[in-house]
Formats: sequence, C-alpha cells, structure tokens
Amino acid sequence: MKIDLNADLGEGCASDAELLTLVSSANIACGFHAGDAQTMQACVREAIKNGVAIGAHPSFPDRENFGRSAMQLPPETVFAQTLYQIGALAAITRAQGGVMCHVKPHGMLYNQAAKEAQLADAIARAVYACDPALILVGLAGSELIRAGERYGLVTREEVFADRGYQADGSLVPRSQPGALIENEETGAGANVGDGATRQSQKYHRRMGNGHGANGLPTWRWRARTGVRPPITSYIC
Repeated sequence: MKIDLNADLGEGCASDAELLTLVSSANIACGFHAGDAQTMQACVREAIKNGVAIGAHPSFPDRENFGRSAMQLPPETVFAQTLYQIGALAAITRAQGGVMCHVKPHGMLYNQAAKEAQLADAIARAVYACDPALILVGLAGSELIRAGERYGLVTREEVFADRGYQADGSLVPRSQPGALIENEETGAGANVGDGATRQSQKYHRRMGNGHGANGLPTWRWRARTGVRPPITSYIC
C-alpha cells in the first residue's frame, strides 16, 4: 500500500509553511470557506518550492461556519461554484509555473457528496470540465468516488489521520466524542491502518489527511518514522 500524506492549507493557520515541509500533497482553500487570492498564491508558491502536489479544496459558500454547514443547493449551482473555485486555483498554479494535480471537496460539501449522488455528480462533472486529468479525492466507497469513476476520472480514497472512525467506515461526527484525535501515535500510527481496514480495499493507494495545525503532530510522527513515499508515483 502507498500512502500520500496530505493536509488542508490556506485556511488561516500559521503552520502552513511547516506543514509544507512534511506532507506530500496539499489541498488549498479556494475562498468559499477560507482563504483568498493572496493566500492561494502564497500556498502555491510554497508548495512548488517544497515539491508538494497541489490540489484545490472547494467548499460550499460558507465562510461564517468554515464550510461546515449543511446546504441543499441545486446541482447546477454546485457545479458552477465548484468549477469557479478549482478553475481559480488552477490558473494561479499555472501562472507560477506549477501544475494542479487533484481536487478534494471541503467540510460539509465533502460529507454530503459522500452520500448524495446528485451532489457528487455535480462535483465530478466540474472536475472533469476543468481538466479530465485531475484526480478526485473522496471518502472510500462514497458516492463521490463512484461519480468520479463514471466520468473516467482517476480517484483516490482518503484516510483521516486525525479523525475517529465509526464501524461502517464513516467519520465520527465532530459533535461526538472521539471525532478528533490529537495523540500523534494514536492518530497517525493507528488511524492510517484503522481507516484503511474499515474501508473498501479496492484501491491500494491512499491519502492520509491531517487538518491544518491539528495535523502537525501526525506529520511530525511521519518525519520521525520516515513515512513519506514519492508523491510523483501516484498523485501527479
């Protein structure tokens, strides 16, 4: 199994620069839940400098609640908003001489797309419309993964190194105990394996995600253990 160590960046955390020396890919906020044109440019510049694969992190338009509010929007609205966000980051990346490699939805957009087929289809269609070569990242066995496959996109399943898992392989809701794991050995050492074994084994290449500053203990664990596979072999 190959594991890509991944983090969400450009969300206002002071730890972005340090994280970019530890991870192998990054999801950069595109302005709808956090970030703006300047933070996108800064993150892209640092990612290129550190050889980190660049991905877009589109969200519902929900800066007030950091993209964590459930929304019921028409599929065409979600398509347009997603295309707008990933297109912006792709242009910023290209202008700095880089290549955007993947797309991972953020927060409630990600969670709802795991279960809602029409929403998942709108996201996958937007990714395909922007660039059919982009990789679509989603929860294993989710509607988003299935939608990406229908459009012929390369998909990647994700394991969260700093989140708790339920028996069915879904994430423990943030409102419940055990949703966030801050112990670095438990988070990285156990969850990468736990999430992988609880989820479908169809794919053998996975992404381990740590959220912003909360992800630092996980990736420091990675730095000690030397877990950092070559990103070029399976992301770009």
